[in-house]
Amino acid sequence: MARPSSSDYSAEHIQVLEGLDPVRKRPGMYIGSTGPTGLHHLVWEVVDNAVDEAMAGVCTRIEVTILADGGVRVTDNGRGIPVDEHPQYKGRSAAEIVMTTLHAGGKFGGGGYKVSGGLHGVGVSVVNALSARTVLEVDRGGKTYRQEYAAEKSAKTAVRPGVPQGKLKVVAQSKRGHTGTSVTFWPDPDVFDEIEFRYATIAERLQIMAFLNRGLTIALSDERPGHKQSESFSFDGGIVDFVRHLNQSKEPLFKDVGYFGDKGPEGEVEVAWQWNTGYHEGLHSFANGISTTEGGMHVEGFRRALTQAVNRYAKDRNLVKGKDAAFQGDDVREGLTAIVSVRLADPQFEGQTKGKLGNTEIRSLVERATNTHLTRWLEEHPNPAKAIVAKASNAARARSAAKSARDLTRRKTALDGVGMPDKLADCASRDREGAELFLVEGDSAGGSARDARDPKNQAILPLRGKILNVERASMDKVVANTEIQSLTAAIGGGIGVDFDVAKVRYGRVIILADADVDGGHIRTLLITFFYRQMTPLVENGLLYVAQPPLYSVEIGGEKQYVADDAARLRVSEEHPNRQLAFARFKGLGEMDPHELRETCMNPATRHLWQIDVDQAAIADEVLSVLMGDDVESRRNWIQRNAKDARFLDV
Repeated sequence: MARPSSSDYSAEHIQVLEGLDPVRKRPGMYIGSTGPTGLHHLVWEVVDNAVDEAMAGVCTRIEVTILADGGVRVTDNGRGIPVDEHPQYKGRSAAEIVMTTLHAGGKFGGGGYKVSGGLHGVGVSVVNALSARTVLEVDRGGKTYRQEYAAEKSAKTAVRPGVPQGKLKVVAQSKRGHTGTSVTFWPDPDVFDEIEFRYATIAERLQIMAFLNRGLTIALSDERPGHKQSESFSFDGGIVDFVRHLNQSKEPLFKDVGYFGDKGPEGEVEVAWQWNTGYHEGLHSFANGISTTEGGMHVEGFRRALTQAVNRYAKDRNLVKGKDAAFQGDDVREGLTAIVSVRLADPQFEGQTKGKLGNTEIRSLVERATNTHLTRWLEEHPNPAKAIVAKASNAARARSAAKSARDLTRRKTALDGVGMPDKLADCASRDREGAELFLVEGDSAGGSARDARDPKNQAILPLRGKILNVERASMDKVVANTEIQSLTAAIGGGIGVDFDVAKVRYGRVIILADADVDGGHIRTLLITFFYRQMTPLVENGLLYVAQPPLYSVEIGGEKQYVADDAARLRVSEEHPNRQLAFARFKGLGEMDPHELRETCMNPATRHLWQIDVDQAAIADEVLSVLMGDDVESRRNWIQRNAKDARFLDV
């Protein structure tokens, strides 16, 4: 291959992206992806601006509306974006500059905000850049101003995003004394994989924002046909109410919710906490109202001080023997639900999606405050403190037992050669990308699946009954469970902290359970297991659910398969003048190999759900909410999530 000469690469090849073009060219840099996560990130950017007004003490109400035509409107009663002419841009308003220029905003130390979630000044301009149409309305000085923007497209030139459709103009007199901003946008279908917003996702985020901002009311309504619903969030207890909400489907270890707030030159910190009898840590962190899902310095400071305070209390009160090793952080945090919320003037997030906080000075504030206030709380609440120490002691013993069980599993695998489960019908291929592992319930379904599979690249592992509910089991019980041991050995990547996705033997792990309610329960248990103990498997898109039919029916001499009762009703409505004889499958074991292959195993005709982290979290929530005793929580959850949890049949 000839090497390109220098004449093939000249100044004309250097492209300069101006205005909002960089966002349009590389949307993932600004919103993470063009899938559902990125789509909803548009809402977060606009809502975060309104919340910044609330944190500045000038906004008490935010309204979010999913419009009938699929757009979203976010309205607040803050100060309103400035509408006067910008001193650097003659003839253009400050509002227009904010909407159409990257790195333009009131959050760069100019006195507009002392604390805010924005730091790059690209939020609302990114929304404008990735929308087919955007409408800005501002109430200031007794007047309502309006300006529209649109993505201009032509056959000859590339798309010009967020182009003003005229100047900012006064369109009405605003209500007496009312100020605020309203941003309405319609995501561009040429940018996003899909443009349908999920009500439950938005509701959950808005509820969190209301928890974090005591006294702020956030209202959500959905005007789409067939989706109409609304609710409002406001919490006088702030993050204390947040902890109670998160623990409402669990059994608290003690009644009290601990809380402290503190401030220093570095910023402000609020922490609330309560342990439950479960085995999983639920630590949620925020910086200036932004969810830091990947943690950061504030989380490091809290975790370090928490471990120190509990160890110090246990030792000072002689609650642990001197020869016992100090608790590890995981021991102390088992069953903990906690909120760590900080506010600081100059947050250093990693990337525009702001998943991790990098300010080292905030770590010192949080660690110092936690040590002081948590130590005092433990001394003032001796019974809860003893319960925390006892739970940490049990966790430490379980950790040791789990390590021994994992070590034993490794030794057995080494002694047994490949160490594969006896019931595994493996495939011939050793090419991971093309190999599939089907997980089925029982020997009968396993036999049918073995006869239906393509042995070159499809493996079958029958599981006995419903596996252990990992939501309610300690790690030592998880790794000692026979079915989980078989599952772990077959997949090949380990389990828990030892899991290595690079060692997984299959490119797809497919849950193939019956189409009835029991099958839905099995799917839920398995997805939750993978979500908790093999998280990278889910994150890397290797987990799937196969959709078997619940019925078969002959129409015009041709057999068709029907997924569920709702689909059966649709088929009946589509053929009103026929007597349709539906046959209900009792389970996978009743299907003949041809039927099973065509509906579940043939890549050309089957239907698979690829389970992402959000869907896996839904399965996890099913086990904690739908199996709890709180009837109202179950009702609210089903109302919000039934559509998105349909792959579980709950």
